[in-house]
This record gives sequence, structure tokens and C-alpha cells, in this order.
Amino acid sequence: MTPEPFRRKDLLSIRELSAGEILFLLDQTDSFREVNERDIKKVPALRGKTVVNLFFEASTRTRASFEIAGKRLSADVINLSATTSSTQKGETLRDTARNIEAMATDVLVVRHSASGAAHYLGRELRCSVVNAGDGCHEHPTQALLDLYTIREHKKDFQGLNVSIVGDIAHSRVARSDIAGLLKLGASVTICGPSPMLPAEAGCLGARVTTRVEEAIEGADVLIALRIQLERGAGANFPGNREYATTYGITRKRLKSAKRELLIMHPGPINRGVEMSPDVADGPFSVILEQVEYGVASRMAILYLLAGRKADEPAPSPPRLEEQAPEPAPLRRTEDALAR
Repeated sequence: MTPEPFRRKDLLSIRELSAGEILFLLDQTDSFREVNERDIKKVPALRGKTVVNLFFEASTRTRASFEIAGKRLSADVINLSATTSSTQKGETLRDTARNIEAMATDVLVVRHSASGAAHYLGRELRCSVVNAGDGCHEHPTQALLDLYTIREHKKDFQGLNVSIVGDIAHSRVARSDIAGLLKLGASVTICGPSPMLPAEAGCLGARVTTRVEEAIEGADVLIALRIQLERGAGANFPGNREYATTYGITRKRLKSAKRELLIMHPGPINRGVEMSPDVADGPFSVILEQVEYGVASRMAILYLLAGRKADEPAPSPPRLEEQAPEPAPLRRTEDALAR
């Protein structure tokens, strides 16, 4: 596979990207990772640009990494949450976003509980929109940092076996990870209790099992997911103890795993539920690496969206050039967002 320049106005979904575009974004992450390893972790790449993080759901890693990424690129970064925005007064998402755009915003990073919210804003706004998680739909920047972490350790995706265990049905991370992994040539197995497997499981292109031992056996990478109680998983959740007993990743269960297995988790971790503490902190775990690489990955994304000029091609690492936009809207309607 050959990297293809990323010339889109927005980053909304992994499923709409080509394998070449994904590889290009991973290559760009290498360039910005070097910045994070310096004593002075700052470059003037986005000086004079404005990035607004608009989060309608709680977040630690994603919100903090976007803020750090923007500031390390010398952008002006503004953080807004649902509790401090005028949506609390009845303002629509569209009006809130258009008012933010009217303040000469270059990139709007949005997290929302409604699937399709980011795509809706991508069609409504002239500024670039980054999907930081929309409902149960997708979380493309998490997938990109996950893919980067895997590539750092495994070098190639062809023939790689990746298992994702947990609440797949309500996980936007799982949907983005599955799409990216399959595009790059990996095989994917999804595992969880039957009620937590998505109705469209057979259409995702992944192998399905309800036995965690089967998911672990032969896996090169194991991604554990949190139970999404806030998205309706509670109705089908057997309880922490029962879930941990049946699906929790423990050292005992890993006895049959490959010696080079990678253990990943998008966070936050419920220790003793999705995995035991000795696994989360053990030799297989690359969870903190995911967080580290997330900053560089989001630096690359912000730069490609905000650091471009209309008549210049996309950059090639390690040189930080600028590129031209090429809007790629996805026809996905969320009528409730327009009201």
C-alpha cells in the first residue's frame, strides 16, 4: 500500500478514508512525535490559528491531548463544554457551532452523544471539523493513534490478528478500529456477551465469538473496551463481578497468549472489570504509549487541517508543508441536531 495525501476539509470517519490516506496520517505522526521528544516541545506551525474544542461529553485523554497538540503547534486553543455553552439555554448545536465559527475559528473539534453530529457540522460549517467521538458511531482520532501504536510494535498490518473484547455494540472506538484495521490488511475478531455484540456484527467484516479464550488464542493484539453504561449498555450488563469472571483479561487467561501479544485499551480503564491491574500495568500493556502517541497523532491532524494553503500540495514527513482542502461530506442526517 502507498500513502496518499490527505486533502480533506474535515476528519469525520475512518470508514470514509482510503488505506493510503490512513498510512499518510500515520507517517505524519512520526514527524510530530519528534517535537514531543524535544526539551522545548513547541513549533510555530499553527501560529495565528484558532482551535476550539467543543465537548458535550466527559473526556480526559481526548480533550487534553487535543489541547496539548494545539498549543504545541502554537495555535490559540479554546475549550468549551456543554455545561458552559449556550446549549444550556436552549441554543441548537448548529447555532452554537456557527457562532463559534463566526469568531474566525479554523478547526472545531467536537464530541457529541448523537451519532452523526460531527458529519452534520461538517456540512454546515466552512471551518474544518474533527470528530472526537459521536455517539456509538465513530472515534477516528482514537483509531489513528491505536493504529500508530500497533504499527510501532508490529511494523506491518498484513496478516496481523487483532481481537477486540468488550461492549462492541456501544463502542465508537471499536467501529473505527475495525474499519481501519481491515483496510490495512489485518484480521479482526470481536468478542463479548451476545447482548453487547452489534446487530450488524456480520456486516463489519470481523470474526465473532462470545468466548474470550478464543479471542485471546492466536491474537497478536488484544484491545479491551470499557462497558458503555452511559450509552445504554446497562440494560444488558450482567454486573461487574460476572463480567470480570467471564470476560475480564487476567494473567491466568493470558497463559495461552502469544509471547509478543500487545494489550491495549482506549481508556478509561475499570480495573478489575475489563482487565486486572497486573495486566493493565504488565509487560504486555502499551496503554500509556497509546496516550503518548495520541498527542503526536492529533498534532498531525490539526496541522493538516489548519496549516494548509489553498494552492499547495499536502506535506510529506518530516518537512511540515501545507496543503489544499478537498471537502468530502458524508450524507448522514441527524434531524434532531437541526432543531
